[in-house]
Amino acid sequence: MNTGSLKIALGFTAICAIWGSTWLVIKLSLDSMPPVFSGGMRFLAATFFFLLIMRLNHVKLQYDSTAIKLYVFMGIFSFVLPFGLVYWAEQFIATGLTSVLFTTYPFLVILFSRLALPGERVGIFKILGTITGFIGIFFIFADDMSMDFDRDIWGMLAILLSSALQAGTTVIIKKHGKPLNPLSMNLVPVAIAAVVMIPFGLLFEDTSQLNFDLNALFSVSYLGLVGTVATFSTYYWLLKRMDMVILSLNAFISPIIAIFLGWFILSENFTGNDITGSILVLSGLLLANTRGLKNYFNRKNALV
Repeated sequence: MNTGSLKIALGFTAICAIWGSTWLVIKLSLDSMPPVFSGGMRFLAATFFFLLIMRLNHVKLQYDSTAIKLYVFMGIFSFVLPFGLVYWAEQFIATGLTSVLFTTYPFLVILFSRLALPGERVGIFKILGTITGFIGIFFIFADDMSMDFDRDIWGMLAILLSSALQAGTTVIIKKHGKPLNPLSMNLVPVAIAAVVMIPFGLLFEDTSQLNFDLNALFSVSYLGLVGTVATFSTYYWLLKRMDMVILSLNAFISPIIAIFLGWFILSENFTGNDITGSILVLSGLLLANTRGLKNYFNRKNALV
């Protein structure tokens, strides 16, 4: 494996691991702050971290018309609306149902890429791998799928809309975002999210239990620096260098890591369905990567 391929593999592994851990930290943050306000504080911290890192690395903010349009588009459709919808929906529907619904994301990436990027190849192995991974996620959360359709329909639709917005944003960035630096690409969008979500939380959420304790400081710092700056910068760096559908499959890996951390740190249950589902998810990821793995081994054998 050459240096470039190794960096891509490490980057993909990193975003899966970190986004898997953020669910646990978000859960901890809600002990100190209401959800939308907590999300806004996360993005406010991320804004300052982005500014600091850009200054240290002498990265300048881009001001051309394409960049400005993408900043506003990402701020609304990658941060404010998707995160707001997920936080709102989780008041009404089970976490397991939320997780299963959000893993429609890779399917929507496939659909939108076919519509917006006709040259983007989506082979049978990617489709089969995505389906296998989805079945694995269903296994994992089968015991936490309680649902009253009449009561939960709006929450379910909110999660599906959030997934669709994230998928659409990914395709748009893939198509138009190549000239943008991954750091400057995220600075303005997270700042927009902070400016919208913090006032919203203060005005419309119950802030009587708001407590800026060590738990709040840790969760905001971790989610801002690691869960936002590191992950989204890496994600958009990867988006320029690897297949978009394969990258979207991180949505299947992160829940497995979240379950393991919940078992390891919070002593939550780890069942046979979790093991079966995890095996199916990993098998789906390998299946989706069949062409890439075949090309890698062919190149390796050609050098022998």
